[in-house]
Amino acid sequence: MNDPIITLTTAFIIGLLGGAHCIGMCGGIMNALSFALPEQQRKPRSALPTLLLYNTGRIFSYAVAGALVGGLGMLLQGSGGILGPGLRIFAGLMLIAMGLYLAGWWRGLVHLEKLGAHVWKYLQPLGKRLMPVTRPSQALLLGTLWGWLPCGLTYSTLSLAASTGSWHQAALVMASFGLGTLPVMLASGVFAHRLKGWIQNKRVRNTAGMLVIGFGVWTIASPLSHMTAGHAAHTPAMQHGTEPEQEHAHH
Repeated sequence: MNDPIITLTTAFIIGLLGGAHCIGMCGGIMNALSFALPEQQRKPRSALPTLLLYNTGRIFSYAVAGALVGGLGMLLQGSGGILGPGLRIFAGLMLIAMGLYLAGWWRGLVHLEKLGAHVWKYLQPLGKRLMPVTRPSQALLLGTLWGWLPCGLTYSTLSLAASTGSWHQAALVMASFGLGTLPVMLASGVFAHRLKGWIQNKRVRNTAGMLVIGFGVWTIASPLSHMTAGHAAHTPAMQHGTEPEQEHAHH
């Protein structure tokens, strides 16, 4: 079954453990956004409010994307059949792929990020128009655009969000994921050099990858066990239903 609390917790921890990927994908952007500030605002304490606004916009975009895929999931699951469990299994496979990617064992999700890059090339010029950042509204809008950056980690979590079959639950899943990434992204903007060495340590990456793979296996196991239990309950009923027919044929 799809436990909302476990799903939200999973999304948060995936965001937290995906720090190595976030540093690679977004660390440069955070530094660029910091340098987009006037010089007197670039010190860590002065830059923090603006960095929070960037990330608020980013998390808002994640929640909007979650609501969109959640609405699609509602339509598919409303069709009945195996579409609901199928979405959950697909989400689990995506999480396993993400875990392999985080650990550096398989980089197949790079191809998915390349697909997203086609959308990003239209949004990137809009971001350049908002620089340099002189007002809070600019920082918030920049963060909102940043949330659509092509990212395999985000796409994997979106598949988990879609499997909830609820647009508002899916939005919460993506917001939870965004909050999980927040500590690393704030640190990457303020303490990038200290954090980068630790987060890219092979042991840390392997541990993060294994845990995300574990979440993927759990995500797949839930609908499979439900489907197996349903089939087992259905089969005896079918067998029992044939007995009276056989008896009737005898007479």
